Amino acid sequence: MKRRDFVTSALGAAAAASVPYTKASASDISANTLKGESTVLTKAELKELGDSLRGKLLLPSSDGYDQARKIWNGMWNDKRPALVARCSGIKDVLNAVEFARTHDLLVALRGGGHSISGKSICEGGMVIDMSPMDGVHVDPFAKTARVEPGVLLGALDQASQHFGLATTAGVVSHTGAAGLTLGGGIGRLQRKHGLTIDNLISADVITPDGRFLRASQEDNEDLFWGLRGGGGNFGIVTSFEYQLHKVGPKVLNVSFMYPISDAKDVLNFYFDFNMNAPDDLYIGAGLVIPPGEPGFAMISGCYFGDFEEGERLLEPLRKFGKPMFSNIGPIDYVDLQSRNDRNNEHGHYYYAKSGFFTDIETAVIDNAVERFAGTSSRRTLLLISPFGGAVGRVAEDATAFSHRDTQYQIEISSGWENAALSDGNVQWCRNYWEALDPFTSGGFYVNFVVDQGQQQVNENYRGNFDRLVALKNKYDPTNFLRLNANIEPTV
Repeated sequence: MKRRDFVTSALGAAAAASVPYTKASASDISANTLKGESTVLTKAELKELGDSLRGKLLLPSSDGYDQARKIWNGMWNDKRPALVARCSGIKDVLNAVEFARTHDLLVALRGGGHSISGKSICEGGMVIDMSPMDGVHVDPFAKTARVEPGVLLGALDQASQHFGLATTAGVVSHTGAAGLTLGGGIGRLQRKHGLTIDNLISADVITPDGRFLRASQEDNEDLFWGLRGGGGNFGIVTSFEYQLHKVGPKVLNVSFMYPISDAKDVLNFYFDFNMNAPDDLYIGAGLVIPPGEPGFAMISGCYFGDFEEGERLLEPLRKFGKPMFSNIGPIDYVDLQSRNDRNNEHGHYYYAKSGFFTDIETAVIDNAVERFAGTSSRRTLLLISPFGGAVGRVAEDATAFSHRDTQYQIEISSGWENAALSDGNVQWCRNYWEALDPFTSGGFYVNFVVDQGQQQVNENYRGNFDRLVALKNKYDPTNFLRLNANIEPTV
């Protein structure tokens, strides 16, 4: 949170009244409630809300509404919320929460808008859009960064790398920091410095009943515990404070591509090679079939330590197989962090399944390779991400994220541009995942919740589930925050 923003926001409606809110008072509108019923929001009520915001209130008749309701995954861009409150600061968020609570509205929270499951948009409800809140402040002396909920990972990386610092921050730079963090936070630095939540120092939170709280190891410790992996179930975070570490600006890039016909040999080699990898080495593997092309197997990642030592460690990789392409060499960390962006364009259609593995059996590799297939219109990806290292040295009950015994995450995903192909591509992914799911530990990354049932979500929180339910009962007994990997209250 920027101090100036907070003070300015607190001036209230007197200053905000001079800002137009694009036809927000045009007419009464219908909206969906938490109970799935319809309610009428009157012209006067909408005007009062619009006048209270420094940002804009957008209705279906407003200029900018259609753009505001679009998110990264085009699968969900047919949803039409009744209203979008574009918040410019904390006061706007507080006012939007109060309005939604007063009218019992269905609410979606939008930060970066990168939810693969479409949870950052809703049909007929209210979107509390915090994407305009995109301030980043880095303290190079304390090695910390404080970011607002609309910040994208690329902005965090760029601001931190100006001082040669970084924290664990995903693998696609236009992902939102807020959603990534609340689900746990997977990234290239996780083996060396832990998950994003392991580097979270504090958070400023607006609770569903309208309180503004600080959560940390010293303040509201129970809430701080739940925010770290609880998937946004307990409050709306308006500021995240992260611990930063010396990283880069150059790291050692590792990139090898092999013919798809060598896929089994590549994956078998990868798992053997990665078994004793040091924390400084983050190496993943995968299978990729671009639309209409033959596809390839890959081993890629980076080394964060001394380059000479990295070259020595990677020598077995240099000697393996007959790669179509190979590279081990320096790269700017910021460039590495944005390398996947071009394959994750906004507005395309995406579907994914993922799971955690504590061990990899031969049958996993066999099924993964033999069932892998592409089409002329779909990009198909199987991605293996290494865990262990610093992630596994945190106790399972230390944070809401309990999967500390995970050694690998395997993700299968598809991306396509033609909406008419959605049903077939989604079904292919589901069928493919059925062959891999029995070998998982039973867990998955909550940021990849797409169509899992409630029982699956509950079981995914494992031994922390009862504690999370108690926390939900305390901070959100009405399940106001339900568009997430939801923990249902029992009160």
